[in-house]
Amino acid sequence: MKRKLGNYRKIVGDEIISMIYKKARKFYGKHILHINSTYQGGGVAEMLQTLVPLMNDVGIDTGWRILHGNPDFFSITKKFHNSLQGEPLNFTEIKKELYTQANESFSVYTHIDHDCIIVHDPQPLPLIQFYKKSQPWVWRCHIDLSHPEPKLWDFLKNFLLKYDIMIASSKEYMKDDLPIEYRIIPPAIDPLSTKNKEINNGIVQKTLEKFGIPNDKPLITQISRFDKWKDPLGVLEVYNKVKEKVDCRLILCGSMAMDDPEGLEIYEQVKTSARQLIKENNVILITVENNLLVNILQRISNVIIQKSIKEGFGLSVTEALWKSKPVVASNIGGIPLQIEDGVNGFLLEPDDTKGFAEKIIEILQNSSLAKEIGKKGKKTVKEKFLITRLLSDYLDLLGQFWTCPVIYNGNEQ
Repeated sequence: MKRKLGNYRKIVGDEIISMIYKKARKFYGKHILHINSTYQGGGVAEMLQTLVPLMNDVGIDTGWRILHGNPDFFSITKKFHNSLQGEPLNFTEIKKELYTQANESFSVYTHIDHDCIIVHDPQPLPLIQFYKKSQPWVWRCHIDLSHPEPKLWDFLKNFLLKYDIMIASSKEYMKDDLPIEYRIIPPAIDPLSTKNKEINNGIVQKTLEKFGIPNDKPLITQISRFDKWKDPLGVLEVYNKVKEKVDCRLILCGSMAMDDPEGLEIYEQVKTSARQLIKENNVILITVENNLLVNILQRISNVIIQKSIKEGFGLSVTEALWKSKPVVASNIGGIPLQIEDGVNGFLLEPDDTKGFAEKIIEILQNSSLAKEIGKKGKKTVKEKFLITRLLSDYLDLLGQFWTCPVIYNGNEQ
C-alpha cells in the first residue's frame, strides 16, 4: 500500500498533519534525491521506504537511488563502517581507489540534476566529487562517529568538506574538526509498516506455526543484524545466566543485509557457540527477511534486549518500545536518546553481563513492572520517534535552502 500522510491522523492527530502540509507548500516543484547503498536490510532502507513516499505525497518530487557496488566495494565499506566506530584499519591506497572508483562508475550512468541531494552513510559519500555541484548536498550519517579512526576520518573529510550540511543522530557525533553545518535529526519508525502495525492473534499464531517457533515459556529477543557491534555472543552469555534462574528461551533474529559481507561469518560464530542450546530448542536463530515475523516476535517477547557495543541509534529499540515492551539495552550511542533508565526502559554498560541478566530476571519475575515500563516506552516513541516527526525535520532542513515565500491559492505563504 502506498503510504499517505493522512493515514497517520489517528496516531499523531490533526495538528501535526496540518503542520506538515503547511511546511511542504514552499517546496512544490522541487525535486529531491536520496541515495544509499541498499534497498533492504537495516534501518536506513526501512526509513526511506516510508519517508520517500510521504515526501511525494505532500507535494515534493522525491526520488531514491541505490549505489551499485561489487563485493570488494562492500567489503571495504564495511571495514570503513567498523573503523568509523573506532576499530583499527589497515588503510591502503588500493582501498581508497576501489572506494572512489565504485562511486565514479555509478556517476557515469546516474544523472543527477535535482534541487537537493541527500546522501546516506559512507558508501556513496564520494559521489559529490563526480558531479558539477549546482545544488545543496547533505550527508546523513546513521552510525556512531564519536571515535572514528583518524586516518580514515581525514580521508573522508576530502569529500565531506564539499557538503553543505551533515546530519547526525546525536550531538555526541558532532566533530569539532569538520567546519560544515550540523543538524541533529534522530531516526524514526513507521507505526503503520508491516513491522510495527497491530496484528490480530490469528495471524500471530499462524506465523509462529509456519516458522516453528514455540511460545510455551518466557521469551527474550534481540532483533539486529548478525554484527559484532550488536554483540550476539554477549547476548548468549546473558541468556545463560538468566536461564539459571528462569526457564526461558532466547531468539536472535537478524536479516543479512546486501551491504554487510561480515554477517554470515558472525552468524556462524553464534551458531557454533549456541549449538547445544539450539539442539535443545532453547535458542533460536532466525535470518529470514520477514518484517511481519519481526513484529510478532517483538510483541510476544517478555523482554527485548539490545546489547550493542556501538549503536548509531537503534531502531530495533524504538520498535520494541512502540510495542509496549520492556527493553534492557546498552547505555551507548543513540539508545540513551530513547531510554531513560528505570523510567521507560533500562540501560547498562555493554560489558555488564551480570547486570543485564539481573535486570532481565527482575522483569521476568515482575509482570507489573514490565507493563508499567512498556506503557511509558510507547508514549516516548509516540512523542518523539515516529516517521511524521522525521518528515517534519526534513522539511525544516529543506527550508534552510529555500526560504522564499510561495503563492498558494492566491495568498503568499
